[in-house]
Amino acid sequence: MNYILLSGGSGKRLWPLSNDVRSKQFIKIFRNAEGEYESMVQRVYRQIRTADKEADITIATSRAQISSVHNQLPDDVGICVEPCRRDTFPAIVLAAAYLRDVKGISEQKAVVVCPVDPYVDDDYFEAVREMGRIAAGDGEHLVLMGIEPAYPSEKYGYVIPEGAEKISRVSTFKEKPDAAAAATYIRQGALWNGGVFAFKLGYVLGKARETVAFKNYEEFLARYEQLDKISFDYAVAEKENELKVMRFKGKWKDLGTWNTLTEAMEESCIGEGIMNETCENVHIVNELDVPILCMGLKDMVVSASPEGILVSDKAQSSYMKPFVEEIDQQIMFAEKSWGSFRVLDAAGESLTIKVTLNPGNRMNYHSHERRDEVWNVISGEGVCIIDEVRRPVKAGDMIQMKAGCRHTVIAGTELKIIEIQSGREISVHDKHKYEMPE
Repeated sequence: MNYILLSGGSGKRLWPLSNDVRSKQFIKIFRNAEGEYESMVQRVYRQIRTADKEADITIATSRAQISSVHNQLPDDVGICVEPCRRDTFPAIVLAAAYLRDVKGISEQKAVVVCPVDPYVDDDYFEAVREMGRIAAGDGEHLVLMGIEPAYPSEKYGYVIPEGAEKISRVSTFKEKPDAAAAATYIRQGALWNGGVFAFKLGYVLGKARETVAFKNYEEFLARYEQLDKISFDYAVAEKENELKVMRFKGKWKDLGTWNTLTEAMEESCIGEGIMNETCENVHIVNELDVPILCMGLKDMVVSASPEGILVSDKAQSSYMKPFVEEIDQQIMFAEKSWGSFRVLDAAGESLTIKVTLNPGNRMNYHSHERRDEVWNVISGEGVCIIDEVRRPVKAGDMIQMKAGCRHTVIAGTELKIIEIQSGREISVHDKHKYEMPE
């Protein structure tokens, strides 16, 4: 089965752990069977592979998330990159064209589109796979998933099926309502719209050609910035006459806020934290190398990262977005395709960063025109290349690079470096990339 995982969004609602380049789906906060922390995207990938060992998975994402995808998922995952944000319909069409023209998937093959960040058990992906099998049958244009509602929510759209069977035709769609209207919909048998769609590849490409003339992936990509922003629900689902919904009764949570995320956490403290016996319903998530002590708190979340510190009532944390948007700060932590970096200190003409390279990975071969750099290797070993000269590096070594010097480092083992940048104009744009020397 072919799967498209939609990985969009920015990092406002789970600040300070998320930022504009590290969205919530990449935060490692759940333990897997081996006891290691994994992110939402890693959990979903693992669950799909458990349900369907032959799954072909493609991530539809933005440029800002490419490094995190490379860092957290295997190399066999396809990546379809949006040049700009245009909502779910253009993103799904672009991914469908990518599957056909880049990966060579037939238009007659079934595709399932899922969000990348639901918190679910494995039975959810068994249901997703069943949706794909239904869509693969003759005459089934579009199948969507309807979640059995737990309460009258104002956060979701509603689907009202014609009957109470597991799979039935759709009577009507209802947009996100107020609580009273949601309660009325539920009494009418409505289901939450889970944002999961199954169809044959050619179906969605045909729908796109009704409004945009294109022959292939490259043409659609070239026109992407001119496309209207529109969701798949508005553009396709709500206009489709041959539409079926599959009812899902299992666990399903949208972990979009600290309030909902902490409900799914298996432990009350991640990182270095202490709570005394008077604390009730308190969660700590600490990415800093300093302890956090909580005393007498109730229904609170405390989260600390290089981006900042949050101390909030859990219910109130849902309303943080306008306050976070007023914070103007450079990115203090980010994952890269080769590892990660964390800013330790930022002054007027210097920047100190802790760099971690994963084994076998390397930075681009590059130079800077307006700053000098010093690398202090604190653990691991590898090879650095300075102006085409190779030399081994290990813990305790120091490497100096003047402005204009071409350089990179290749990790043999996990390699940790303290990088000190100095110059009058330190900027991420001051970087020139080169081909690796032989």
